[in-house]
Amino acid sequence: MALHPEAEAHAQGWLMVGDGHSVYWEEAGNPNGIPALTLHGGPGSGFSPSVRKFFDPAVYRIISFDQRNSGRSRPSAGEAAVDLSANTTSHLVRDIERLRDLFGIEQWVIYGNSWGTTLALAYAQTHPERVHGMVLQGVTMTRQSEIDWLYGGLGRELPEAFAVFRAGAPEGTPDAGLVAAYHGMMMDADPAVRAKAAEDFHRWEAAMLLAEPGGTWPERWNDPKYRLARGRIVTHYFKHAAWLEDGQLLAQADRLKRIAGVLVQGAVDPQAPMHTAAELQAAWPEAELVVIADAGHSTAHEATGEAIVAALERLAESY
Repeated sequence: MALHPEAEAHAQGWLMVGDGHSVYWEEAGNPNGIPALTLHGGPGSGFSPSVRKFFDPAVYRIISFDQRNSGRSRPSAGEAAVDLSANTTSHLVRDIERLRDLFGIEQWVIYGNSWGTTLALAYAQTHPERVHGMVLQGVTMTRQSEIDWLYGGLGRELPEAFAVFRAGAPEGTPDAGLVAAYHGMMMDADPAVRAKAAEDFHRWEAAMLLAEPGGTWPERWNDPKYRLARGRIVTHYFKHAAWLEDGQLLAQADRLKRIAGVLVQGAVDPQAPMHTAAELQAAWPEAELVVIADAGHSTAHEATGEAIVAALERLAESY
């Protein structure tokens, strides 16, 4: 099943969400179509218009936004004096509700990938009546064990790259303290310290991407300001375990029982290992688990993209 042409945005703007924050949004597709919201990964990566290629633009009304401090949202985490204290999972859940109110939507379809799956689950468990269905790719629940895997356990599989990552932190930093250490360096008063930490952090992130079939260095990671903004937000969220009780999203999966779901999971995903999606599906039996045998974390894998398109078409039929 082929991907759709990437729909052009026909409306865009900024929504004031409080706490001095303004989030950037775009709308594309059919203005009278089935409402759909896309949730980007990172956290802090910002959305890419290419996400719209998974949606039939004649069927879906596609809304995307840059989560707080990322992308074109204001203020940017790439600014020296940025304050991230009003950027938490609960803030983002409230922002999604404000967007829903802005567009006058009663119920929508949610698509999320990577960190976006965690945010989608947190939103759906808070407002289940507002979600018709979800397509989640590269499933994460941001449990402490998952964070420890990304910045510790996976290092055993990629020892050379991890040694460089560890060497970039202050001497003697334990693996469990690497996320907090990098966050501190990226918030340092010295711009040279901030820039080096952001680059070192993303070289480790890139090593994880390159460990999977077809993995590449994302083009936008070449921008130092983008690296700093994304790195600050990722470490801000992960050093606080996304302000979720450990295992919270799995424990509260019963709140999803009337919501249709499709979990699209690469079998060889080094960043979001298969067992996370399997555990979620076991706790949320209404969801279908679609495993792509030779795929990793990226949505660029052909079969992964086709599975996302097919899942969104099925949800449209049931809307």
